[in-house]
Amino acid sequence: MSLKLFKTNYPVSICFIVVNEFCERFSYYGMKALLTLYFFTYLHWDKDLSTAIYHAFSSLCYFTPILGALIADSWLGKFKTIIYLSIIYVIGHVVKSVGAIPTVGDTNVHIALSVSGLILIALGTGGIKPCVSAFGGDQFDEEHVSERQKFFSIFYMSINAGSLLSTIITPVLRGDVKCFGDDCYALAFGVPAILMIVALVVFIAGSGLYKKTPPKGNILAEVCNCVGFAIRNRLNRGKYEAPRRHWLDWAEERYSKRLIEEIKMVLRVLILFIPLPMFWALFDQQGSRWTLQSTRMNMAIGNSFAVKPDQMQMLNPLLILLFVPIFDLLLYPLAGHCKIKVTPLRKMAAGMVFAALAFAAATVVELNVVKTVVVPAPAGQCLLQVYNLAGDDVTVKIPDSDLFPEPIQHLQDPPGYERLGLGGHFRQLQVEVVFRGKPSLCLLLFHEQEAYSLILHAGVDRVQCKLETDFIHKSDAGKPFIRFLNTQPQAFHIVIGSETFSLIPGYTLTQNKTVEQGNYPSAICSATFNKCSNLSLGQLDFGASYTFIVMGELGATVVHDMVDVEANNIHIAWQIPQYVLITMGEVMFSITGLEFSYSQAPANMKSVLQAGWLLTVAFGNVIVLIVAEGAGLEQWKEFILFVGLLLGVCVIFSIMAHFYTYVDPEQLDKLDLEGNSGKKDDDDDDDDDLVKMKEYNSHQDQAGKQSKL
Repeated sequence: MSLKLFKTNYPVSICFIVVNEFCERFSYYGMKALLTLYFFTYLHWDKDLSTAIYHAFSSLCYFTPILGALIADSWLGKFKTIIYLSIIYVIGHVVKSVGAIPTVGDTNVHIALSVSGLILIALGTGGIKPCVSAFGGDQFDEEHVSERQKFFSIFYMSINAGSLLSTIITPVLRGDVKCFGDDCYALAFGVPAILMIVALVVFIAGSGLYKKTPPKGNILAEVCNCVGFAIRNRLNRGKYEAPRRHWLDWAEERYSKRLIEEIKMVLRVLILFIPLPMFWALFDQQGSRWTLQSTRMNMAIGNSFAVKPDQMQMLNPLLILLFVPIFDLLLYPLAGHCKIKVTPLRKMAAGMVFAALAFAAATVVELNVVKTVVVPAPAGQCLLQVYNLAGDDVTVKIPDSDLFPEPIQHLQDPPGYERLGLGGHFRQLQVEVVFRGKPSLCLLLFHEQEAYSLILHAGVDRVQCKLETDFIHKSDAGKPFIRFLNTQPQAFHIVIGSETFSLIPGYTLTQNKTVEQGNYPSAICSATFNKCSNLSLGQLDFGASYTFIVMGELGATVVHDMVDVEANNIHIAWQIPQYVLITMGEVMFSITGLEFSYSQAPANMKSVLQAGWLLTVAFGNVIVLIVAEGAGLEQWKEFILFVGLLLGVCVIFSIMAHFYTYVDPEQLDKLDLEGNSGKKDDDDDDDDDLVKMKEYNSHQDQAGKQSKL
């Protein structure tokens, strides 16, 4: 008799399995939460490539479960499959973490290590996905049905707990801990690696307590063989023999009638799965497009706390835990009392609508977010703004242009960049500057698609001009950019956080650098020859770009700030509605879809439907990959495209659902108990396995209510 936990019917072995799953899900979701920002800010890939690689990885994670199931059922068994693939999983995490260390090679080395690590992680996490929960179910004796049901609830709660905690903790490790002078991606990836090592050690530690069932053949492989034989037989003999009621009936010469009927039932459900990838195409963008959107928003919560862009993903598992009981105990029963017939397929269609509404909300947010972005100049044009440091108003006249019609005041905050037409790739212009009635001419060279600041300051007998190239893009991580312009005759050093700015005389601009968002009442200032008091920079907001003019006034060194790029003025809270809507869609679509697929197939075919369900997630990520790399649309237009595609697919799915006939569970029971009349007999052991699998999967329905699979 197996060892029991606290004199109950729970095997001690389940403790090791639950802890293993918590640590594994922490490692996976903690690593995945950082991926898009890692590609974007560390590897410096553009948004489209970052999104494409993120979804390519996600897609691979949902293709590999089929490989894991084949290995476990046909060769190694669940226990050894989990061990061997977890080792690959750990190696992938370690390689990924090493790839995030700046001192390890150049960019090409970082990319090679990162991609290699992700491939190994995808093999590991996908390969063990179909094994761990089933292995946990195997630990219970047949008569302990209620205990097994409670185990699955605990099991999936551990999944959500790991997901929730990791998406809170790893962004903090990335952003609040500094290593190598920047965000500490090596640590943020390293902690999930450690958790995966812990998961493997814990699982191995329980080895002596587990029930280990040997592999008995893979039903998925048998289904594929049966379908292939039917197709070949139909093509070879169909032209010479009488037609049969169904094309699968051409497999009767080799396979049992029972197996053929079961495959027919499964195929009816798999056909319904064809439109489903579009839902996942929208759902999985929480970790890519939505995370990138949050980098351009105001993430301050009060005066002393700021949310990280990649932390917003924690809302999904948190809302799942909140919404599941609300829907099950309140909304669905209420709909029934209102005489609204709530069927599984109608729930799934409604889930699609809510996902579309979530992206409509994301579109509204995106349209407001981009208002603070400086749009780069197109070909044949450049952007120009003017800093007047001359001490009095100036008038700027540019040939063949009506820019700056009004005088520009001294130390006036630039109203924004103006577009200057060049009529070619570059152009040299003689700009006239009128200062106190005296004109001065400045010969300046402009290049297309660049942004410039024209700095005007008083010379010996006229205004001096200096043209500086600007960086107008917002910080990838949502941080403020700052730079300094020294008008004093001596050099300065100004320290802000971990950044040091070296200012040289001669109205020269320092390089743009990012600093942490916040209030800076006393930046450290030191001069080459004279002391200077610490400088107050004030509030530096998310996504803004500032130029600080260092000047001398009344014997003191002071700074005047110029806002080159506006701060992110849309608060991160405006993303909450889209997360609420997408999670409502997930509750109605994902959880219901799991329950529907399990209820509509014979017990020994449920693994086939599980594989089909996971493939819909994989193909959904492929859709995003194609759109991100191929469409080339503005972000809000891409969101609208996804809304339209999902609503169109929802209509198609609803029509298909209307013609679908639900299978009565009694029909499945009858089918499971019927004898075989075909050429291939089932063994008695196989019948016992089917009964066990049917009982096991009936309790998976409850477990499915925790959806972080």
